[in-house]
Amino acid sequence: MLIIDRHSDEPLYLQIYHQLRDKIISGELCEGSILPPIRTLASTLIVAKNTVDSAYQQLCSEGYVQSKIGSGYKVQKIAINNLAPSHIKQIDFEKPITQESEETYPVQYDFKYCRLDIANFPLRIWRKLLNQVLLSDEIGRIADYHEKKGDSELRVQIMKYLTNSRGVVCRPEQIILCSGAMQALSLICQLLMQETNIVAVEDPCYNSARETFINHGYDVMPIGLQYDGIDLMKLSASGTKLVYTTPSHQFPTGIVMSINKRLKLLEWAEQNHAYIIEDDYDSELRYNSRPIPSIHSLDKNERVIYVNTFSKVLAPGLRMGFLVLPEGLLEQYHANFSSYHCSIPWLEQKVMYHFIQQGHWNRMLNKSSVSNKRKHDVLISTIQSQMAGRVHIHGKNAGLHILLEVHNGMSEKELIASAQRAGVGVYPVSDYWMNLQSYSDNLVLMGYSSLSEEEIVNGITRLSSAWF
Repeated sequence: MLIIDRHSDEPLYLQIYHQLRDKIISGELCEGSILPPIRTLASTLIVAKNTVDSAYQQLCSEGYVQSKIGSGYKVQKIAINNLAPSHIKQIDFEKPITQESEETYPVQYDFKYCRLDIANFPLRIWRKLLNQVLLSDEIGRIADYHEKKGDSELRVQIMKYLTNSRGVVCRPEQIILCSGAMQALSLICQLLMQETNIVAVEDPCYNSARETFINHGYDVMPIGLQYDGIDLMKLSASGTKLVYTTPSHQFPTGIVMSINKRLKLLEWAEQNHAYIIEDDYDSELRYNSRPIPSIHSLDKNERVIYVNTFSKVLAPGLRMGFLVLPEGLLEQYHANFSSYHCSIPWLEQKVMYHFIQQGHWNRMLNKSSVSNKRKHDVLISTIQSQMAGRVHIHGKNAGLHILLEVHNGMSEKELIASAQRAGVGVYPVSDYWMNLQSYSDNLVLMGYSSLSEEEIVNGITRLSSAWF
C-alpha cells in the first residue's frame, strides 16, 4: 500500500516513485510483477493520472520497470548487490551534515583575508554600465561566441593600464582573459608541460597556486626566502626551468624582492632558457611608497609570464583576471588552445571595458587605496599600542593582509583557538608552507579590508586580552 503525505514538500509523483522503487529494491515487488494500471492507482490515491504517469515514467527511465503495450508496467530484474548505498537508502539533502569537531564560537570580528568591503563596490556605476550594455545595439552579440582570448576592446584597455601603471609593455594579442589567477596558472601549466614538469615556488607561497601546479602533474620544489626575496642559489641548484613568484608583495610574508634580485632572477631565466611566472596580485596597493615596478617591466628577453587580477580591488566574486604571454609562446598557445573560449561571460567583459574606458577603474583604485590605507594604519597603530614588544608585524604598508608573529608561548593552533573564544577570527599561516620545519608556528594571518576602523580596534583589543 502506498501512502501519500499531502503536507510534504516532496512532489506527489516523487512520493509514488520513491515508494515503488523501494518496494522493487527490497523484493516486495519481484521480477515480473505488474504495477497497478495508472487509472486504478490514481483513483486509489486520489491523485491525477498525470501524477502516477510521471512516477511510472521515472521508473521506466531508470530501468526499474518496462512498459509494453497491452501488458502494462512490468518489474525488471534488478542486481541489488550492485546498487550504490544511495539507491538503497534515501538521502535527506535538507538535513545538515554533522561532524565531530571542537567547540565553535561565534566570530564577531573576522580578520579574513581578501574579503572586501561591499560598501566600496561601485554598485550604482556597475548597474548603470550593465544597463547600458543590455540596452545597446551590441546586446545581440550575447547570442554568439566571441574572441577566444577575451573581448578585444577590454584587452586594449588592460594593455593601456598595464603600460601606464606596471610598466608592462605588450600588445593586446598577448593578453588572455581568465576567470581569476588560478585559471591563468592552469593555462600556463598546460602550455609548458611539454617543456618541463618541475616548477619552483617560494616557500611559503599561495597554497592555491601550489595545488594548481600539483593537480597538473608538476613536481613542486619549495625554495626558501631571504630578506629580499627568493633564494637564488637554491633556485639555481634546483635545475628547474620554471619559477612562480609574487615579487612585489610576497604572499604571505609581504617581502618585496629587491631590484638587484629581480635583475639576477631575469639573468637566471635567460641563461637557463627558463620562464618566470610573475603573480602581481595586489601590486597597486602600496601605502607609503609608489607601486614597485614589475619584473616584466625589466625583462628584455621575453622570459616573464605576467599574471594579474581585478579581485583585490574590485571584487573577487567577478572572477576576472588575465595573463600576458611572451611573444615566443603565442604560436604554441594558438596551437594548443585554438578551440578554447574565454571563460568570463561576455556581458561582464563589456561592463568591465566601459568601467575602465570611462575612468571608473582608476577612481576605484584610488578610493580603495585610500580606504585600505586608513584601515591598515588603524590596524598597525592599535597593535603597536596594545601589544608593543610582544608581537612582530610582517608585510605591512601594502596589500590587504599582515602576518602577526606572537610571542606569548602559544602555537599557531592555540592562538587561533584563543582568538575564536574571544569572538575574533584569525587564520593559519602553516597552510602556505611546504617545509614546515622552517616555520616558527607562532604566526597568524590577518586581513582587514572587510572590517570598519572601529571593528579593527575592537577586534585587536579582544585579541590583546585573549593572548596576553
